[in-house]
Amino acid sequence: MRAVVRSLFVLGGTALCGATSSAAVLPFAGSLTLGIGGDPAGISATISGSGVATTNGPGSHLATLALPASRFAASGVVTPLTDSAVFPIMGIQLTVHNTAGTIVGGGGPIPLLGVAKVCLFAPCAAAPNANISVPLGVVGAGGVATVSALINMTAIGAPWTVGTAVVGSITQMGFAHGPASLTSSTAAASGTLQLVTPTFVSTNVGSIGAFAFFGVMTLHFVPEPTTMLLLAAGFSALALGGRRRMRGGA
Repeated sequence: MRAVVRSLFVLGGTALCGATSSAAVLPFAGSLTLGIGGDPAGISATISGSGVATTNGPGSHLATLALPASRFAASGVVTPLTDSAVFPIMGIQLTVHNTAGTIVGGGGPIPLLGVAKVCLFAPCAAAPNANISVPLGVVGAGGVATVSALINMTAIGAPWTVGTAVVGSITQMGFAHGPASLTSSTAAASGTLQLVTPTFVSTNVGSIGAFAFFGVMTLHFVPEPTTMLLLAAGFSALALGGRRRMRGGA
């Protein structure tokens, strides 16, 4: 039985070491939230995403991360809002996908393509003209975008950061940590990266002349499927071997 236990630890260690020394890619599951003000969970729209990101090395401090295009994508996703406290905003409609980008040293541009439609005075489906359409090209990338329409708008964006995103007195916090909230092993299974980006939006609508528009992108790294399959196969083989030995001894 001790031999079985020793073999189990050797097999598990070999599989994990193999994952550590493999190519610097990590699967992830995550979310992208775009919202108004200091609470993206309130006036916001959220979409989920998953895929494989390229890092500077599994199990290490996350110095660089390359995110492929369109890992977060949605078309016409509507979040209705009925709280009178946020009137005249009645909903947010999101059409977006991310382009490829690289985070270096805790920050960098990952541009978005699409538009976030802030629906005013009526639900999104019934408000074709009373909308503020925030062009997402400046969100997470930086730069200035202007829209001249029934409602004029200017958006000033910035790159993503794991630090603090600030618009006026409103902030959003990013972070990077590994398993058990360790700070030097983000690029490992159960590591989490939260990137934030601020955008300042000004309009010619008196009641909401200017507002903060934040992006929050969260990536949660998950074990590589090949590693999990190796471990599962090893556990099954060792358990089968143990049962055979017990039968033979009986």
